[in-house]
Amino acid sequence: MVEQSLWMQKVAADPGHSQWYIERFREMEREGRDLSGEARLIDAMAPRGARILDAGCGPGRVGGYLAAAGHDVVGVDVDPALIAAAEQDHPGPRWLVGDLAELDLPARGLGEPFDVIVSAGNVMTFLAPSTRGRVLARLRAHLGPGGRAVIGFGAGRDYPHEEFLADAAQAGLVPDLLLSTWDLRPFTEDSDFLVAVLRHV
Repeated sequence: MVEQSLWMQKVAADPGHSQWYIERFREMEREGRDLSGEARLIDAMAPRGARILDAGCGPGRVGGYLAAAGHDVVGVDVDPALIAAAEQDHPGPRWLVGDLAELDLPARGLGEPFDVIVSAGNVMTFLAPSTRGRVLARLRAHLGPGGRAVIGFGAGRDYPHEEFLADAAQAGLVPDLLLSTWDLRPFTEDSDFLVAVLRHV
């Protein structure tokens, strides 16, 4: 059995955690905050009408933007409350409850490979540590030829960036580009955030 994600451990400890997270982003949207920076980067990278997987989609802000831009989007998250919010706030994409460590979309009738996979919002750091390599391997398995995965998360979250890149390489994903922000600033050894654009070997 796959170890429970750190996110779902938080939810078990505080049943109101998911709703707090949902409302936090709804409030930020009402305030006019820019919540689409990650999605704009993905849209710029993707061919028009691309198949995009939003891995760890949360309440749907990234996948919702990309669907509105004309892409074929599937969003997957382990938390049913976040998927319900995505369905309510961002109709259009296919939103699915699922554990990324067991991701098998062909078994769910969604067998075509993806042009781009995006995992924003520190998703990698909310995984159970024992499943990180497995998740990266499952993402790689869902990429089509020439496809890329874009994964972003902050430092200081118990997953050093060099360890992540080693896990990605072990899973068959190598860097095309390493950035320190979603607005294209270069990654350096002092960066406190990583946006890794990875391709499969």
